[in-house]
Amino acid sequence: MSFRTYARRVRDEQVPLARRHTSLRCAVGHYCPLGFNATWAYLAATACPSPDLRRDPAALLRALETLEASRAVWLAEVESFAVRRHAEKAAGRRTPGRITTQLSGFRWPGETAPSRLGLVAAVANRHTAFRRFPFPDESLLRDSQVPRLAGLHACLDSCAASYLTNLGRVDAATRDALAEAISAIESLLQPGWAPLNGHLLVWLRFARLVAYAAAVPLGS
Repeated sequence: MSFRTYARRVRDEQVPLARRHTSLRCAVGHYCPLGFNATWAYLAATACPSPDLRRDPAALLRALETLEASRAVWLAEVESFAVRRHAEKAAGRRTPGRITTQLSGFRWPGETAPSRLGLVAAVANRHTAFRRFPFPDESLLRDSQVPRLAGLHACLDSCAASYLTNLGRVDAATRDALAEAISAIESLLQPGWAPLNGHLLVWLRFARLVAYAAAVPLGS
């Protein structure tokens, strides 16, 4: 089913609340600009003052409205990009030029700045998962990689902890450390399928989420 179908079910007061909750999760499955779990954490946090989406239908609707507002902005960006690319191709420019609006990657599209509370909740959710995710088995690593990966893991953990401790505000040194960590992880990825990539890609997604959250201007 489509995003709009699930959205209608969320709004349908004749549908049991549990099914409306499930429909919202399905809608998030269709549109999750921060990744599914981080997007859900963002919505749950910004559905305040009662963020219990399982039991509060009003909070459920607030979460849906937040998601729909972001999706509407994203759809407009996609349409604008498509129109521009059509014109560029007609002019003989087959390769896309510099994209001023990033259409992919971790970000929260919207007409106003993302919610600080929402981004902090998203990072907190993924930080917990990052800490629980197993460290690569040493059989997957060369001896020289063990201390490097340990350092990268500690760096990401520290940057996320600093972001959360300061409720979304970080200094330039933390932003630089995140950028360097992302570059280092990317350099370790191997072409095609490789067992170590499974770990590194999880780290990379987390690092990019924290880097985005740490750099954007914040709303209330």
